[in-house]
Amino acid sequence: MNGVWGLVGGGVTLIGVIMSGYFTYRGSRTAAAIQAAPAAKQQDFAVLQATVTRVDEENGKLRDRQSRLESLLRAFSWTADRWARQMDRAGITPDPPHPLVDEYNRTGV
Repeated sequence: MNGVWGLVGGGVTLIGVIMSGYFTYRGSRTAAAIQAAPAAKQQDFAVLQATVTRVDEENGKLRDRQSRLESLLRAFSWTADRWARQMDRAGITPDPPHPLVDEYNRTGV
């Protein structure tokens, strides 16, 4: 009878070793996957951050350019208005404005 219990104990030990190895393998794979996830997210974040920085720079340049063009247009409008008033004071009737200019003067848009 002791021989049977020895064989049963040996079998249980063998199954325990196999299960322990399986769970260790599975745990190490899971740990590797968990450690790899932040690195992948960090890479995605770096790409996103670079894109945001590039778009911010482009938007800044476009805002500066638009501001400069608006200032130029305003200065030209004031100059053209001054010339039109000078012509009117001199008795010269200026040509009518372009339809887009007339629409802008009426609507402000």
